[in-house]
Amino acid sequence: MYIQVRTVDGKKKVTVLISKTAKIEELKLKIEEELEIAVDKQRLFFRGKQLENDHTLFDYAINLNDVVQLMVKQDVNNTDKESSAKDYKENDASTVFDKENKEPSNEIGDKVDCKGTCGAWFEGEIKEVLKSGSAIDDEEKENKAKSHYKVTFLNAEECDSILEFKDVRPRARNLIPLHDLKKGQLILANYNGDSPDEPGFWYTCKVTKISNSRRPRLFVTVELGRNEITSLENCEIKFINKIFKLEDPKLITERTSADESFINGAEAPERNLKTYFCNHCKDAPVEKCNHCGCQKCQLKKDPNLTILCDECDDAYHIYCLNPPLEEVPKDDDWYCPSCKNDENEIVKAGEKLKFSKKKSKMASSITSNGKTRDWGKGMACVGRTKECTIVPPNHFGPIPGVEVGTTWKFRVQASEAGVHRPHVAGIHGRENEGAYSIVLSGGYEDDVDNGESFLFTGSGGRDLSGNKRTAEQSCDQTLTRYNLALALNCNAPLNTEEGANAKDWKKGKPVRVVRNFKLQKHSKYAPEEGNRYDGIYKVVKYYPEKGKSGFLVWRYMLRRDDPTPAPWTPEGKKWIESQGLNNILIPVGYNEAEKAKKAGKKRVLSESHDLSENESPPKKKAKAVAAYKLPDKLKKMISKDTKNKKLWETITATSEKGKQEFLAEVQNNFLCICCLELLNKPITTECKHNVCKACMVRSFKSEVYTCAHCRHDFCSDYQMVINKELQEILDELFPGYNRGR
Repeated sequence: MYIQVRTVDGKKKVTVLISKTAKIEELKLKIEEELEIAVDKQRLFFRGKQLENDHTLFDYAINLNDVVQLMVKQDVNNTDKESSAKDYKENDASTVFDKENKEPSNEIGDKVDCKGTCGAWFEGEIKEVLKSGSAIDDEEKENKAKSHYKVTFLNAEECDSILEFKDVRPRARNLIPLHDLKKGQLILANYNGDSPDEPGFWYTCKVTKISNSRRPRLFVTVELGRNEITSLENCEIKFINKIFKLEDPKLITERTSADESFINGAEAPERNLKTYFCNHCKDAPVEKCNHCGCQKCQLKKDPNLTILCDECDDAYHIYCLNPPLEEVPKDDDWYCPSCKNDENEIVKAGEKLKFSKKKSKMASSITSNGKTRDWGKGMACVGRTKECTIVPPNHFGPIPGVEVGTTWKFRVQASEAGVHRPHVAGIHGRENEGAYSIVLSGGYEDDVDNGESFLFTGSGGRDLSGNKRTAEQSCDQTLTRYNLALALNCNAPLNTEEGANAKDWKKGKPVRVVRNFKLQKHSKYAPEEGNRYDGIYKVVKYYPEKGKSGFLVWRYMLRRDDPTPAPWTPEGKKWIESQGLNNILIPVGYNEAEKAKKAGKKRVLSESHDLSENESPPKKKAKAVAAYKLPDKLKKMISKDTKNKKLWETITATSEKGKQEFLAEVQNNFLCICCLELLNKPITTECKHNVCKACMVRSFKSEVYTCAHCRHDFCSDYQMVINKELQEILDELFPGYNRGR
């Protein structure tokens, strides 16, 4: 398989071909070869875990096309030089918050507002004024051009600092009512970036929007950072009754008696905001609370016997747990039963990855014990990178958007498309519902394929122990599990002894059929390459029979019942060309991986056989994709959807690349940002974005009245009008996708 390795800064990225059973040290050697980064300089991370030597990619659950982060260790000397240069670098960048840098001439003992390292403003006191010629140490001499005040922070967990003029200003003391604010005005407001509804720190903010409706709201741009200033845009200030005006600096000679009194320590308006430990019960002495009480009994008693989960922060009494604890755990970390993971999968500080009981029985462990077969390079073991959500897993019939004649390079892609979900099994079904799809791959010698109909052999009767994919028939098959599921598709009462014939075979449950290129040894109807979707078939009859191996097998006759012509017929070939299905669909990144693989082989050959650099295998001519011509009916539907006119212009332009590209573009552009599924009962907002009605209703119930795309402000009584024109188009392109939603 192939994976992506990317540096933490994102500047370098490489595709690495490697087995799933390869060890981490092998991966590091490949990275050294591709990126010329020494092995001892590499630190690899995947999903929060540092990859350690002596473990395999399988141990860390690294699958096809996953991204491994690469951190390059820096030399100590170089790091010190770079950090020193950064510390002493002048910050001359101007921002929207900059004013004229005028020295206010503060004195020792003045109470001022000081900027902390995070960019928030805290009350502080000036301890020393550093001017040119002051007796300061060498480090401060280098910094004297930008650091002028030595301050002590009051009521804040900040160390004494030497600050520039721009990071020290008079204390804010005047509150401003909301109706006096103006757009573009700079203010001091309280904001919490992690939990906007709770009190946070005091930041310099620029007013961007004021809503004086029934529910007053204030939106600002928040200034963050001290030296390298960044900003958070479109932030809502919740505490609109505590907004301070920024005071202009004054020279000592211009101060009034009131200024002197305030600067020397007079009390400023209270900045501390009322907070509750529990916002749900407001710390009221109620008997039960689901949020601050014990999750089992919901009571707040016995705080000395209450422990908090380090993952979800829920509280539990030690005597309410199952089994109960005798005392409070002495470990620093404790996890509740719902958050606790398998300890074998947890990598603690200073420890290496442990082998779990589940993985120790799997093929990676078998391979490492001396087996020569490297199954880790196969595409059947990579796992799905995406999953079909248009229809549920137990969906009978065609998959919306997947046309007859679609061909995938690998079985896993057919699984991702939802046509046939198992990676290896030939039948997908449930013994209490029926079979949804089957794959013809020539695995049984009793199969007979006539194109429009075929005889299919059931599963089972083979010994597949030891990680075998296939084996000779060694016992009789039984009408259970997948065999029973396929029998249920027949329009006849179930007969587990002799089988049955359908009364009206067309009324049976539909089965999606995929033909694999391996079927060529038994059938002329198989594709030359990959896995092709051939449409819907129905079960005509099923019966037990002694097979060529001498053991009993269950056989099923299926007949085609699909309005689209079969791919092997002249009509079907025209259909495939008209729909732009000529090319085989390949996984993302596969071409890059193959190029890297061929480049590696060429490099080895040139070293051993001294081939010239100009020698290269002839390039295969890419098959031209026929443009998809939109039906007149669809064009009329699209023209009616005037709300998404510009969006449709962009989407219809992709029809030149074929129908598959067109449908993929429709899905990408009309995916709901909330539920991440194709829009159902879409609402096109006044800001020209689309969202499911159910998602918007859920948002309004949570008192969130902004657009999920751009945060456009809606009224709480916003009229949710379904875009019927868009819904009709989606139903036409993806018939039945919204069933069950």
